[in-house]
Amino acid sequence: MTQSLDAAMAACAPPLPLAVAFSGGADSTALLLACAQRWPGQVHAIHVHHGLQSAADGFVAQCEALCARLEVPLAVCRVDARHASGQSPEDAARQSRYAALADAALHAWPGRPMAAIALAQHADDQVETLLLALSRGAGVAGLAAMPAQWQRLGLTWLRPLLQVDGAALRDWLAARQQDWIEDPSNADQRFTRNRIRAQLLPQLQAAFPQFRDTFARSSRHCAQAAELLQEVAESDLAAVGNPPRIAALQALSAARQANLLRHWLRVAHATTPAAAQLEELLRQVAACTTRGHQIRLKLGRGFVVRTGALLGWYNP
Repeated sequence: MTQSLDAAMAACAPPLPLAVAFSGGADSTALLLACAQRWPGQVHAIHVHHGLQSAADGFVAQCEALCARLEVPLAVCRVDARHASGQSPEDAARQSRYAALADAALHAWPGRPMAAIALAQHADDQVETLLLALSRGAGVAGLAAMPAQWQRLGLTWLRPLLQVDGAALRDWLAARQQDWIEDPSNADQRFTRNRIRAQLLPQLQAAFPQFRDTFARSSRHCAQAAELLQEVAESDLAAVGNPPRIAALQALSAARQANLLRHWLRVAHATTPAAAQLEELLRQVAACTTRGHQIRLKLGRGFVVRTGALLGWYNP
């Protein structure tokens, strides 16, 4: 069920000290105020300056002013978020932002590294993430959407507001007469997420008023399924070997072969195959019944190859 901000914060118990990723927008402003109120003296803020729009310097000034009033230490990180060829602008900005947040949390305040980072994504963001995953034909791992808490780079990352809808956050700020930054890029409907927010969410609200709760429940089911598939893949890889023995791999069902190969490529070689690539790999594995049969399939930055009785990986 969706919650109020106060209820969500009451249920939150992160390790301290805590850094809040603070853009100055409504969501992160509400999160920063709520955290500073609950854990005074234990909260720091990190603002990532992407340098992608002319208003960015003004965002920094507004963030500095609020942090000074709250007596919350602020670190400002400037990153180059330009996207590479073939990479989406959103993905480039996200990757640079997460790297900058982790670095600042651990090093911006010498002698006092942060234990955790709080992010301000809320229930509407979770729905948008699920709809994006559906539009891309994602499997259960993608449909699990955003986790509420995880460990990475020696830090606890958490999203305390995943059960709070965006309108409730703005109402909470308005009740406290607290303003926020309206990022003009949020209205740019060239970005798919913005089109979902502007066009789909109002329609879902009208047709299915409880959609935030029901979509979140589906995402939790997918997260459980993804965890189960992970456990099966780990068990199968231990039995088949790493690198996989082709004969042992062929003894598994096609579904378990696909699950194992996806896991092996991701964990051992940091590669996620497209659905068509995985289907072709399964076809070649099934056809590998003679000693002379070769496998050489391009995946990501490398190739899956046959090496005797094993599947191997070649990265030129």
